[in-house]
Amino acid sequence: MAGLNAIDRASDSVYVERVWRSDGAEPSHMLSVANSNWELVISRVRGRVDVAIRGPETRTTLVPIPEVDWALGIVFSHGTEMPHLPVPRLVDSAVGADTAAGRVSLAGDAWELPGYESAEDFVRQLARAGLLRRDQLVSEAAAGADDHGLSARSVQRRVVGATGLTLGAIRQIERARHAATLLASGARATDVVHQAGYYDQPHMARSLVRYIGRTATEIQRAASDVPLSLLYKTPRWDVT
Repeated sequence: MAGLNAIDRASDSVYVERVWRSDGAEPSHMLSVANSNWELVISRVRGRVDVAIRGPETRTTLVPIPEVDWALGIVFSHGTEMPHLPVPRLVDSAVGADTAAGRVSLAGDAWELPGYESAEDFVRQLARAGLLRRDQLVSEAAAGADDHGLSARSVQRRVVGATGLTLGAIRQIERARHAATLLASGARATDVVHQAGYYDQPHMARSLVRYIGRTATEIQRAASDVPLSLLYKTPRWDVT
C-alpha cells in the first residue's frame, strides 16, 4: 500500500525512521520489497480500520491489495522495539492489533490512533508508558559505526536480539534499497555500482533481484503494472 499514491517524510524522533501515508489503491497487487525496519500500519479497508505490526522483510513478496481507503505507516528505527512483542518474532511476518472507536489496543491498553502529522506524539506516549524501548548501540551499529568498546560478536548479538537480523543482512538490504532509489531517480547503473558500494554490475544485479525483485533496467523504466512498496532515500551503506 505504501507505494501507491503515497507521500512520506523523515522524522525527528529517535524511535522513528519514516512516516508515510497512502490514499487509495488501484492496482490489485504490489511487490513488497525487502526492508530491514519494522513498522506499524493503520489502514481503512471498506470502512473498517485495521492495525498491523509488520516485521522486517528479508525478501520480496507479491501481495494482494484490498480496497484501501487510506493507510498510514510508522517505520521504526533500528534498535527500537516493543518489549511485549520482540522484533525477531516478526521477521517476514505480521501480527494484528485490536481496534475500536478510533483506538488501538497494545499491551492491554487502548491508545488513540495517530494521524500523519501526529505520529511522533503517538510514539512519544508509547515510549513514556514503557511500550517502546531503544538500544542506541544497535541504532549506531546498523548505521555503520564500529567503535562501541565491545567485541564484534557482542555487538552482533545485540543487533540480532533487537532486530532479528545480522548487521550484514541489514546493510545488504539497505544497500539494495539505496541503489534502487538512485536508479529510479535516473542514475546510470554503472554509476550506481560505485555509489552504492558494489563490486561490479553482476554483484548489484544479484542484490537487486534478491531484495527488490527487479533488474536495474526494470527499476529505471518503471514499466511494470505491479508497483513497488515504499522506497525512500537511505544513508549510503558501506558494505564489503
